[in-house]
Amino acid sequence: MVFLLQNTFVFTIPLLIVALAGMFAERSGIINIALDGIMIFGSFTGALTASVLRNDPFFVDHSQLTFLLALLVATVSGALFSLLLSFSAINLKADQTIGGTALNLLAPAIALFFTKVLFHKDSLEMTAARNSEGRPKGIQYALINEDMGPVGRIFFDKAYISTFIAIALFIILSIWIYKTKTGLRLRACGEHPQAAASVGINVKRMRYIGTTMSGALAGFGGYTFIATTANGTASGNVAGMGFLALAIMIFGNWKPVGIALGSLLFGFLKCLSVISNSSDYTFLKNLGLPMYFYNIIPYAAVLLVLAFTSKRSRAPKAEGIPYDKGMR
Repeated sequence: MVFLLQNTFVFTIPLLIVALAGMFAERSGIINIALDGIMIFGSFTGALTASVLRNDPFFVDHSQLTFLLALLVATVSGALFSLLLSFSAINLKADQTIGGTALNLLAPAIALFFTKVLFHKDSLEMTAARNSEGRPKGIQYALINEDMGPVGRIFFDKAYISTFIAIALFIILSIWIYKTKTGLRLRACGEHPQAAASVGINVKRMRYIGTTMSGALAGFGGYTFIATTANGTASGNVAGMGFLALAIMIFGNWKPVGIALGSLLFGFLKCLSVISNSSDYTFLKNLGLPMYFYNIIPYAAVLLVLAFTSKRSRAPKAEGIPYDKGMR
């Protein structure tokens, strides 16, 4: 059970933070279907940063610092990459779906191009830092004593530092969007921007803030995903996690609590392929089903869940509609 819950949290965290990213953009009135592309861009820049830093002996001896710096670079690069969507949607008033699709196509092309040019490979692998005995030092792990019991092991044993950062960000930003003046203004711009503008709110600025925060969180989630579930390999692909996060956002009705529950559910479904080969879950292995079957389950579940919950979903009224000061 501990192994199952540990792996569930590993898959839940990227989904949680990227679904929150989508919520911030859409609450401000911008449809951000570029989450998958921003995740890819963030994962590439984070992996590139980690690979460069590990050539320095100082960072080899400070692997947690390397991980945090790579995570920071991924977050900032995600925010910068999302400005392309912001500019096209807000300033040029272009179709937001087309703009997001363009970013989804552009990001893997950029990642693969520079990986090929700089490393002459099809993917960028972050080799683990090793100690004097040649053993992996564990760039992301924060180990504790197993005597803390099963609950302690679930949350802390071999836990990734990004997990605690993501949970803290989720709580802080969930409170921020509902309990602060800026959060209220951002949500108003996604519901009725003309009314917001009539009381002096700068709609364009608030939409830039929402989309940039969305890009930063998606970049964070992209690097977290490859560092925790993809063995540190950036290959211009995040297994459709950005689109799955969008579905979780809709399933959660654009609200943090719903997003958290949806992330836990789909995080559990994503980890089925991992535990299917574990000796602790022989009943799954005895079914004789291929691992690809378990990989399909989360995406099939998305279709079913959205089919039954779409009628109750309430998207922000002004999402996807370019802001025109003269409209009423």
